[in-house]
Amino acid sequence: MESHGPPFTSRRLAHTDVTFPDFSKYRRESTLDTSKHARDTEDERRALPVAVYYGVGGMMSLWAGKEVIQTMVAYKAMAADQRALASIEINMSDIPEGQTKTFEWRGKPVFVKHRTKAEIAREKAVNVADLRHPQHDNERVQKDEWSVVIGVCTHLGCVPIANSGDFGGYYCPCHGSHYDGSGRIRKGPAPLNLHVPAYAFKDSSIVIGSN
Repeated sequence: MESHGPPFTSRRLAHTDVTFPDFSKYRRESTLDTSKHARDTEDERRALPVAVYYGVGGMMSLWAGKEVIQTMVAYKAMAADQRALASIEINMSDIPEGQTKTFEWRGKPVFVKHRTKAEIAREKAVNVADLRHPQHDNERVQKDEWSVVIGVCTHLGCVPIANSGDFGGYYCPCHGSHYDGSGRIRKGPAPLNLHVPAYAFKDSSIVIGSN
């Protein structure tokens, strides 16, 4: 007797005719060899990202540092009104011979003395060895006729009186310090001579605050 079974159809389970896509042109040259471990090519693959990271990071750090420094300098910079007083110009014709005038420079009094020939001779004849703070008159003046000193007593910072005292220069009444016509301490508790500021002669003027 002839038997008939259910009909069967063949099905192919392996698609051997499908081509696997080639991504070689999208891959880095260092990774084309598939037999290499990832660790073997790690340094080459990370070189560019690391260079970009540190390069950009370094530039950003420099820029941030520059901004911080500029901000600090701008914050601590001298105010406009102080810059205007960084140097002052004094007309020498405004100070007659034998007189001393007081000017303000950087918040401090400055004595400008137009000395006579007798005053010049007296100050230059002083024996430097007898002085508490030894300085010859030539070390303290640029021109014999003109003496420029900061009017702040070197004892406790008081303001002396010009054209006064036992030596014809400056006298600080607070504690009795006497200075001569060159601004040198001659008597009293002050330890040092009156300070000489930076100044320069310009035509018929004295510019205080300029070398």
